[in-house]
Amino acid sequence: MSIHKTLGEFIVENQTDFPHAKGELTALLSSIKLAAKIVNREINKAGLVDITGASGIENIQGEEQQKLDMYANEVFKNALIARGEVCGIASEEEDHYVFFDNQNSRNANYVVLMDPLDGSSNIDVNVSVGTIFSIYRRISPVGGPVSMDDFLQVGRKQVAAGYVVYGSSTMLVFTTGNGVHGFTYDPSIGVFCLSHETMTFPKSGKIYSINEGNYSKFPMGVKKYIKYCQEEDDTTNRPYTSRYIGSLVSDFHRNLLKGGIYIYPQTAQAPTGKLRLLYECNPMAFLAEQAGALATDGYTPILDLKPTELHQRVPFFTGSVDMMDTAHQFMAEYKEK
Repeated sequence: MSIHKTLGEFIVENQTDFPHAKGELTALLSSIKLAAKIVNREINKAGLVDITGASGIENIQGEEQQKLDMYANEVFKNALIARGEVCGIASEEEDHYVFFDNQNSRNANYVVLMDPLDGSSNIDVNVSVGTIFSIYRRISPVGGPVSMDDFLQVGRKQVAAGYVVYGSSTMLVFTTGNGVHGFTYDPSIGVFCLSHETMTFPKSGKIYSINEGNYSKFPMGVKKYIKYCQEEDDTTNRPYTSRYIGSLVSDFHRNLLKGGIYIYPQTAQAPTGKLRLLYECNPMAFLAEQAGALATDGYTPILDLKPTELHQRVPFFTGSVDMMDTAHQFMAEYKEK
């Protein structure tokens, strides 16, 4: 029987990458690890207890929250406040940012932004879902309350980001700016074990992930790229394969392992895009770049976009470099005036 390095051991071993953190970031990641275990347990109960389906409550974006959305949000929030390493959080499920008003939290150096349960509508049909998180150092004075500026930092200021995919096996994938590493959860001993060290996107791929049901509403550059993916061409190994799960974490994770591109563009109904810059695009873009891929809004690197509001939406393109380069060519050629 082989013995794998645990997530806790890996974090401690690599703590020297953050001499300024003094163990705080280690404790913060441990809080996320604990919350992920709890959410994983509840997801595995789905169908056995009354925790699936809609809650009857709408979030600030006017979307109906699922029961598990709200549950996961509370689990992660409670885990993060418990250790006092986080002074506040912003969540897709919260109207406003949340300030942790206790002495330990006031003196904390980090804020966390998160999508507690990405793709939660897929729970009812037993399809993989995930959690996305993003960590920044606060810029407001330590000892006082957090400010909006702490959360509206450009993506390149992230000190760590990652996701948990709850599927046939549960994996936690994260980066602290020194590569991307994946840990698979072993429920028999209750630990995340290092299973994918230094993960990288293949330079090319054969998978394109996009909701083609919205084809008629896409910008012309996206339409032309989809047609390009579908054309036969032996020199570029086309046609490509269409694979779309409808959970950003799951689609991104598959493309990270196999090579591919994920596109969620603007549409006529959502002219600024649909995915949230702070909770989904920034953390995934950080992971993508650390894994040797690209992430843009079709033109500009996601990590260079300056956030202007908590629930800001943007178009999102991410994936293997060769596929992204071709998509960018189509976007530039057919850029709408």
